[in-house]
Amino acid sequence: MLSHRHIEVFRAVMTAGSVTSAAALLHTSQPTVSRELARVEQLLGYALFERQGGRLRPTRRALALFEAVQRAYQGLEQVSARALELARDDLGTLELLCLPALSHALLPGACARLQQQHAGAAASITPQEPPLLDDWLQAQRFDLGLTEKALPAAGLEMEQLMSADEVCVLPSAHALLSKAVLSPQDFEGLPFLSLGSADPYRQQVDAVFAEHGVRRLLSLQTHSAVALCEMVRHGLGVAIVNPLTALACEGHGITLRRFSVSVPYEVWLARPLLRAQHGLSGAMQAALRAEAIDLQQRLGQLVP
Repeated sequence: MLSHRHIEVFRAVMTAGSVTSAAALLHTSQPTVSRELARVEQLLGYALFERQGGRLRPTRRALALFEAVQRAYQGLEQVSARALELARDDLGTLELLCLPALSHALLPGACARLQQQHAGAAASITPQEPPLLDDWLQAQRFDLGLTEKALPAAGLEMEQLMSADEVCVLPSAHALLSKAVLSPQDFEGLPFLSLGSADPYRQQVDAVFAEHGVRRLLSLQTHSAVALCEMVRHGLGVAIVNPLTALACEGHGITLRRFSVSVPYEVWLARPLLRAQHGLSGAMQAALRAEAIDLQQRLGQLVP
């Protein structure tokens, strides 16, 4: 069996490039490193280096072994960094999981509120789409989660943060801006930008237009609501997207209007019940609620 010392010597030789430099790196003698290296090769049953003119050249096996050793040391470095982090602040980093749309439309404002109350508070935000988002939340891998639906899981406590309707996104000079509320018929024959065909909100919007017998020019589609807004900004068409992304992108060539047909959009907060509660969890939840209230009020201003 290779000991930790054997691996340490091998890594030092690979990193330093020579036995002499490795000895200096390990604060030991050159004969000691040579002896330990020879012992490693004896235990493995194959040579790790080719000796050429007093120099060591790693073999193919040595390079493959070094990759595995480096991965192991990276894991140890992460553990060490985490230990130092906890020494500096017993709260540590708050781990948040959310849909990509919420990482730029709700969480930035909530994080700003958290920083105002707890200067220097550390948070890590991981955007993810279902089904991985649902699986990771149910596995209790994060301190808090944000979704667009209530997850039926015994280990999660769900709280609805807000409920609103999808909104119309138009270029700022568009003729339809003369109307405060847009109906499905207003989109007849217009270039329309959509989410991907498998997206549930896309399917709801398509169903609305089909029910009203409205034909749009479906020119472009993408999986990102932010990308849709940028396409609208460039005059490529009009779109109907979730209200939070629309608010985040509003201005500088984009104007919003209410849609006469309700396409509901909800935001839910998920709290894992089987994971030790983080010291900043309560403060972040309060910040999310306050930010959601402000966003809801901004959306209310779209009412004529």
